[in-house]
Amino acid sequence: MCLAIPSKVVCITGDAATVECFGQRREVSLMLLDEPAAPGDYLLVQAGGFAYEKVDAVRAEETLTLLDDLLHRR
Repeated sequence: MCLAIPSKVVCITGDAATVECFGQRREVSLMLLDEPAAPGDYLLVQAGGFAYEKVDAVRAEETLTLLDDLLHRR
């Protein structure tokens, strides 16, 4: 099982994007997306570094809030 966390596109260069999630940035490939991505979009990214799906911004932000709450419970 894989847990994909929505990552926000910061910038795009060719077929790659820099995405950010919980303050961490990384470069991912856009080759598997079936629609164009733009800065501000949220993507689901496979462990291998390939973005595979664009996610609605409201849904992505709700998911990130829930995950942040879970990670910071004591």
